Amino acid sequence: MRTGVVLMTYGAPASDADLPRYLGAVRGGRVPDEALVEEMRRRYARIGGSPLVRITKAQAAALERDLGADWAVAAGMRFSAPSIDEAVATLAARGASFVVGICMSPQWSPLLMGGYARELAAATSRAGVASVIADAWYRAPAFLESLAAAVREELARGEAFVLLTAHSLPRRVFDAEPEYIAQLKKTGALVAAAAGLAEDRWRWAYQSAGHTQEEWLRPDLTELFPDIRARGATDVLVAPVQFLADHLEVLYDLDVAAAEQARAAGLRYRRIAMPNTRPAFIRALADVARRTAASALSAVT
Repeated sequence: MRTGVVLMTYGAPASDADLPRYLGAVRGGRVPDEALVEEMRRRYARIGGSPLVRITKAQAAALERDLGADWAVAAGMRFSAPSIDEAVATLAARGASFVVGICMSPQWSPLLMGGYARELAAATSRAGVASVIADAWYRAPAFLESLAAAVREELARGEAFVLLTAHSLPRRVFDAEPEYIAQLKKTGALVAAAAGLAEDRWRWAYQSAGHTQEEWLRPDLTELFPDIRARGATDVLVAPVQFLADHLEVLYDLDVAAAEQARAAGLRYRRIAMPNTRPAFIRALADVARRTAASALSAVT
């Protein structure tokens, strides 16, 4: 009997032609206007397309190797192929009688991520297997150390002022779920402490705010660049604490758009390596999988 694990994230368009469908799916079925499609087409073209699906599959393969023969791991996307349903069916066909779902965000928001839990439950019901979804794992020591190590690794190449970031959200989301934002900020503080950052050498910031009329959480990291330069810093190091792989919000929002604004402010832009398939991060995922499975199975015995 095997234990299955499905790594769940939102996915990416399979091609330029798939972009309108993908944007509509992300937007809850609302058809995107042509201006949005063209802007996103430009961004994806600038980075050569999103590697998110490919990387998540590679993370799944690396995690399966780390967990060993009694485990099977697959990647499942919410808005593109391979779907969560396809991933669960694959795990069941490989002999998994119990499936652990891991949302590829260490922090948990029922509002933002409840859809993953519902899709996992529906998929495992169809496949005839039991399942559990991992709780928030942003405090997991191995995860925090993997990010802290990436920060220390980059700072070893030269000093920089560090910005710890997460995806901005509309103010209404914060009002509905302030605990989720608290988890994001706590992750930043814990990573800063684990990396040994002095209080005056880092700040919390948001990135990737949407282009809508409603209020989004601030400060945006780019708003902080002039003050960082005024303090005498020459380099800014961006360290996302929510993203676990290279994708559009990293490769374009940070490495293109934010990097341009950093240079305009007189700063050299740098970014930590994303977790991707780095061994320390895969070990952290393995800890989450084992702990979640053990807790769920002990509850029914």
